[in-house]
Amino acid sequence: MGNTQCGESAESVKKKYLTAFPRSCMIAEVTAMDKILEQALLYDFYGELLTTHQKEVYEQFIVDDLSLGEIAQSEGISRQGVHDLVRRCQRALEGYEEKLHLVERFLAVKEKVGEIDRMLEEWEEKKQEPEKIIKEIRGISARIIEEL
Repeated sequence: MGNTQCGESAESVKKKYLTAFPRSCMIAEVTAMDKILEQALLYDFYGELLTTHQKEVYEQFIVDDLSLGEIAQSEGISRQGVHDLVRRCQRALEGYEEKLHLVERFLAVKEKVGEIDRMLEEWEEKKQEPEKIIKEIRGISARIIEEL
């Protein structure tokens, strides 16, 4: 019976798990995941600007996915202290991004590189004239350089 358990059909498992939560619940989960990914990106770019203690606590919260209580216990501070420290780190990282826009630029370049990749795949499939694809790629690369 493949990946299903207790004799359940794949269709009943799909209905059970994919329709068990209201759509608004799934949207909230995606939004929460986007926020976590955003914080992780900000940390990747600006984490070295935090103090050693801030980095340790923030990593435990964002990277290791520990709860505030778990971090408080391991660091010997209150849960509220951990919460305040994490919030300060988030505000600092967001402030760096507001001033420097490194994550924004990175994501813009990543999108354009993806566009180039899609164009090349399409060219491979359709075997278009190379001059057209070269011209389009040069245009995208010029936009990338302008943004940097």
